[in-house]
Amino acid sequence: MAFVASHIQMRNWLFHRRRRRRRFKSKAKLWRYSVYLFRAFILLLIIDIFYISTIWPDWSEYGHGTVKKTKFIQAYEARQKKDTHLPRLRWKPVPMNWIPKNMRMAVIVAEDARFYQHTGFDLDALKDAMEYNMEHMNFKYGGSTISQQTIKNMFLNPARNPLRKWHELILTVGMEIKLSKARILEIYLNVAEFGQGIFGVEAASRYYYGVSVHTLSKRQAAELAATLPSPVKHNPKTRTKRFLQRSKKIYRYMQLFGNKN
Repeated sequence: MAFVASHIQMRNWLFHRRRRRRRFKSKAKLWRYSVYLFRAFILLLIIDIFYISTIWPDWSEYGHGTVKKTKFIQAYEARQKKDTHLPRLRWKPVPMNWIPKNMRMAVIVAEDARFYQHTGFDLDALKDAMEYNMEHMNFKYGGSTISQQTIKNMFLNPARNPLRKWHELILTVGMEIKLSKARILEIYLNVAEFGQGIFGVEAASRYYYGVSVHTLSKRQAAELAATLPSPVKHNPKTRTKRFLQRSKKIYRYMQLFGNKN
């Protein structure tokens, strides 16, 4: 009996020893993987920092003067060379004093009501967008501010991926520090897409209404602002049900906003 008990004890000791050894090996393996992942992360971070340094703009060139051609406009030009059936590029940047208050107000009401209050990111709008996306299981609305959309249009490609979003956030911080709100809005109004090949409020005004932007009525300004979520499908030419509803909503908000100021 003593021999049997001793044998059982020895077997249990060997079993626990093997289990401890396997547990130790598993922990060591996990640690090695963690080290590899950390090193890979640091390497990617260094590469990304280098990439951001190559695309980081000289903000002094964007602080005043004629608005420069954007990455989105350049991408459209490249597509147009390959596909001659695309409409010609329409883009005519104009100074802020040429853009009426109604047009500025319409875009702010439609795209970023707290534009003058936030510092590039509207957390309330982002929260609302995420709640809407989760409720409708449709990840369409991202809560981007005018500042973020300006950066996306000016410096980044149209691709949708987390890395591009990260670059957008970093560049937005830089722009908000270096440029005034008035200048950011001026750039956005001159580069936003209002239809296929139509960029900026001046080109949009001439295309849809045959007049310069400084003569637009309040209702026309509301209609142009209503095109911004999806300008190719919903615009003053197509006059879809969604477009008409959105333009009426923007116009009502403009009336309320105007009465408060």
